[in-house]
Amino acid sequence: MNLEKRDLIVNGDIKKALITLALPIMLSNLIQTVYNLTDTYFVSRMGDIEVASIGFVWNIIFLIISFGMGFSLAGRSLIAQYLGANNIEQAKKAAGQMLSFSLLAGIFFGFIGYILAPWIVRSMGADGKLLANSVIYLQTIMIGMPFAFIFFAFNSILQGQGDMVTSMILSTISVVINIALDPLFIFTFHLGVQGAAIATMTARGLLAMVAIYMIIKGKKVITIKREHYKFTKAILSKIIKIGLPASFGQATAAFGFTFLNVFIKSFGDLTLTAFIIGNRINSVALMPIMGIGHALNTIVGQNIGAGKVDRAKKALGTSIKFSLLIALIGGGILLLINGSVVRLFTSNATVIEQGTYYMNIIVITLPLMGIFQSFIGLFQGSGHTRFAMMLMIGRLWVVRLPMVYLLMKFTNMDEKLIWYAMLSSNVVICIVGFIGYLKGKWMEKTI
Repeated sequence: MNLEKRDLIVNGDIKKALITLALPIMLSNLIQTVYNLTDTYFVSRMGDIEVASIGFVWNIIFLIISFGMGFSLAGRSLIAQYLGANNIEQAKKAAGQMLSFSLLAGIFFGFIGYILAPWIVRSMGADGKLLANSVIYLQTIMIGMPFAFIFFAFNSILQGQGDMVTSMILSTISVVINIALDPLFIFTFHLGVQGAAIATMTARGLLAMVAIYMIIKGKKVITIKREHYKFTKAILSKIIKIGLPASFGQATAAFGFTFLNVFIKSFGDLTLTAFIIGNRINSVALMPIMGIGHALNTIVGQNIGAGKVDRAKKALGTSIKFSLLIALIGGGILLLINGSVVRLFTSNATVIEQGTYYMNIIVITLPLMGIFQSFIGLFQGSGHTRFAMMLMIGRLWVVRLPMVYLLMKFTNMDEKLIWYAMLSSNVVICIVGFIGYLKGKWMEKTI
């Protein structure tokens, strides 16, 4: 374990700590975004329906992944707070039990997702080529779900102790492998959208094996021994208590986005394609903002554990400032290049028009997303994941989806109503997040 990193987080300059932790995450997210765009580009060579097929089931995949991320987040919060309190043995137990729990959860959710895939996609209104492509892509991704859960857990161990660099390096290797395998499976082996899924699954599997090796050898992580993997009521109950709200919040949000996709599809497959392409491009600006939020998570956790609430407050303010700066720069760049970038993924005039308009709305929402992600990092890092869950659920189910329904029913705005509902929901939820911050319950320790 890197004691110098812990000292920087708990005692050092907040700005330096935030930048030191956030930069590797930003680079990792940026690399992942480059992969997503590359993946979309390769798939787009087959046609607009193929792009829509992958995007159509992405929120189902994210719904499953949310449970792995949620329980891993619980482990990260616990590890950070235990290390902040200098309780190394409890941190090891939290890490070991989180790994055991994540493996079992990955097998369970992957199996359920594979079995239910045809029914889920059909229930969402897909038919014909969209149905066939979406089902095969979803089922293939589900096979590799245990690998994803293991790596989420491993990442949380690294990030809980402040090691973001190793996570970045491993993620980069995975992305490079994925990009190399995409054209091989898609075009050389003529597997189409399933080839894209196989490439993703293979890269994740290799990454999981590297993670297991590093855990066994005790490299780059707090040393985890065999006895640490055995479940104990005290630790397991905390993982579940903190992890369930985080998982449920993200899963419910993913389920909400699935409903949103159904609304969007009602305007036609081309509108759905425009939405998917716009989101992939938007992620270039959004991922650095999320990196700041993830770094804040660790800083808040360790400082709450060390009893330094004022430093956690200062870290939140610094996080919001950095996020707003990134949002303004990223938004400005998107305004300049949005139409040209959309044309890289489609030649359809309708998709280009709708995708470009959607990206103009995205530019306005980026600062709001910066504030939102900082509040999420604060509440999750302190272990108070219930309020973070309420923010995630409320943004979609309480504000956005009802607004979409009402606008569809009482206006003639066509697909533009979706984009304005998204903008409005982000405004509302940032206000709610600020109210939660002022109430101060997040200052209480969860260990």
